[in-house]
Amino acid sequence: MPITQEEVFSKVQTVLVDALGVDEEEVVPTAKLVADLGAESIDFLDIVFRLEKAFGIKIDQNELFPEALLNDPQYVVEGKVTDSGMTELRRRLPHLEFGDFEKSRAVSAFSNLFTVDAIVKFVNDKLAKQ
Repeated sequence: MPITQEEVFSKVQTVLVDALGVDEEEVVPTAKLVADLGAESIDFLDIVFRLEKAFGIKIDQNELFPEALLNDPQYVVEGKVTDSGMTELRRRLPHLEFGDFEKSRAVSAFSNLFTVDAIVKFVNDKLAKQ
């Protein structure tokens, strides 16, 4: 029997509570991992590991958090994501909502795209492909 949306959210919530040391009620769909939950770059590795374990999935390096792409001069110029960078980000990260980021394209604002809901969507996509 497939896992429900509520079950995915609940497991993601548990992963983030454990990885980030936040309260369960803080982990709402719109919460941003960095700005609202205090995640740091080192936490992303822990989150990936915990998601893999919780859901029995394999997450390749840079699949969920594409740090390498944001350091590639082909995709980023003077701290801004280029048109080809935006195309590549959309291709690799269909679970993210690029709305306001599209306007500024500032690499420094990229981490704000990662919300609890984005992680849930990512996990749902991975589970659907199994």
